Amino acid sequence: MIKSKEIKTLENSVVELSVTIEKEAVKKEYDELLSKYAKTAHFKGFRKGKVPAAILERKYSDSLRMESGYNLVEKCLEDILKDVEKKPLPYYTPKMSNEEAFAVDLDKDLTFSVTYETYPEITLGQYKGLEIEVPVVKLSKDDEERELKKYQEQNAVVSEKKEGAVEKDNVVTVNYTEVDEKDNPIEGTSREDFTFTVGTGYNYYKFDDDITGLKNGEEKIIEKEFADDFEYKELAGRKIRVKVKVTGIKSKQLPAIDDELAQDISDKYKTLADLKKDIKERQNGMIDSKLKAIKQQRIIDRIIEASTLDVPSSMVDQELEHSWQNFLYQFGGNDQKVLQLLALQNKTKEDLLAEWTPSAVKSVKGQLLVSKIIDEEKFETTDEEIEEEIKKQALQSGMQEEEFRKYIDDNNMRSYIRHSLVEKKAYDMLVENSTVKKGETVKFLDFIQTNN
Repeated sequence: MIKSKEIKTLENSVVELSVTIEKEAVKKEYDELLSKYAKTAHFKGFRKGKVPAAILERKYSDSLRMESGYNLVEKCLEDILKDVEKKPLPYYTPKMSNEEAFAVDLDKDLTFSVTYETYPEITLGQYKGLEIEVPVVKLSKDDEERELKKYQEQNAVVSEKKEGAVEKDNVVTVNYTEVDEKDNPIEGTSREDFTFTVGTGYNYYKFDDDITGLKNGEEKIIEKEFADDFEYKELAGRKIRVKVKVTGIKSKQLPAIDDELAQDISDKYKTLADLKKDIKERQNGMIDSKLKAIKQQRIIDRIIEASTLDVPSSMVDQELEHSWQNFLYQFGGNDQKVLQLLALQNKTKEDLLAEWTPSAVKSVKGQLLVSKIIDEEKFETTDEEIEEEIKKQALQSGMQEEEFRKYIDDNNMRSYIRHSLVEKKAYDMLVENSTVKKGETVKFLDFIQTNN
């Protein structure tokens, strides 16, 4: 059936497959299709299955030829792509080249071409014996006190403030909305019953100081001008007017930071010293976890610099879509709200994806290079290791092991666990075979809050 095939490698891991099908196969497919429809067609004046083929041909010849052509294309691709060295990416469907010119002539061989993306050729650079630098993180008494104050706040006694005005550390409830120059509310900016503690800055417009002095039931239009580097990009560099109404004021009575507070927090703490020890262990755990991620990323960055590979655009698109879905999740999955916020910055979804593209390309390169290293080092994982990992994850999840196993099997997650274990072996090997130098000393809070 297949007279010839040719594979040509194009740029960015794109492959063009050109195929010629013998005209005898084209005629045979056409005749079989014609016979099939003759047996099932309904035509006025003829019983079902008794329509002469000649009549069908006169009326539907063009359609039958095209359908038989597409059938052959599908069959040939299925056969060829089973054995071809450069296979399409699992989630990529080959696209016909110049499809508008596709035509079927029963007296000629049928020729067509498709393009598809494949795994790229990778020239793996040095990945052992690398040298990287990571920061030294310093825990201080301030870090402990900050956590203790959080517990103190969480265990505060809050009571209605029947008289007086808003003061620092009061818990207030407000309604707010942006307004235009005529004091008309701007659609999509309103919020009711928003509660926060004055002085924390835990509100979108940072109007803590602006509402100080207001009494319950009072409202005020606040004019705000935000710096170009304001933390919320959609407000950065803008001047806005916000109408705020105070609907509730509460005062807080903070408990003493002592053994009793520790016992109120959890039965596992008998003394304040127990709580402090636990805080330090958790903070050190956060440091270790983030330092591990930094080491791995900096090693991958070095490997990317030393390696050569083209990144398939479909893999970048998939990575960008994943980033977009995570971004939406931060806003409760509300597409419309996110698009409105972007519009306030004179941006579109496409603008945002363009900003993310360099990071997406880098991420895909890292994934491909780690996969290549796994192949080079022939890393594998055993069924016993997978079982141990499932037990470990079940314990961490708080689910019964049997229930957790059912969840894993129902969601076909064993292959994911296997892949994760193999990747862990690769990353552990990379770190073990690298030299890690101490960099600058940074404060714990700065380290945790910033991207390193």
